[in-house]
Amino acid sequence: MTFSRKRVPALLISSVMASVLLTGCGTLGIGKSTKKAQSKARAAAQAPAPNMGVNSYLWRASLETLNFMPLEQVDPFGGVIVTDWYASAEAPNERFKANVYILDTNLRADALKTSIFKQTRSGGGWTDASVDADTARQIENAILTRARQLYIATVDNQ
Repeated sequence: MTFSRKRVPALLISSVMASVLLTGCGTLGIGKSTKKAQSKARAAAQAPAPNMGVNSYLWRASLETLNFMPLEQVDPFGGVIVTDWYASAEAPNERFKANVYILDTNLRADALKTSIFKQTRSGGGWTDASVDADTARQIENAILTRARQLYIATVDNQ
């Protein structure tokens, strides 16, 4: 099954939004990482960090928004989240990877930088493909929206 270029970002964004809504459903273990390595990475990412070097709301929102993708590298003090490649069941010949950088301790839109990478299967291997620039912006917006929700929930409980 093939998808048009305009439909792939919509599919990715739909997957991200569905994952936000289904946060409690767990992760799909698609990728090179083993389940044990993924569990270890998630535990390290969600462990409390008393003097986190980045904004904790942005950090938690990023993890929740990308929870359907296997994690490859997490650094709560440097504000780096790198996912492993993720391929959905609907488009097994395409896979995506995300890098999220949290650049500040303040909850601000310019404190977040997201990069999305795409590869398509051709022949026996994977080749890099272009990603619509709006895709990264939409994921950033989903993270920022979730971070604001977390902040509001915290302020309301005080």
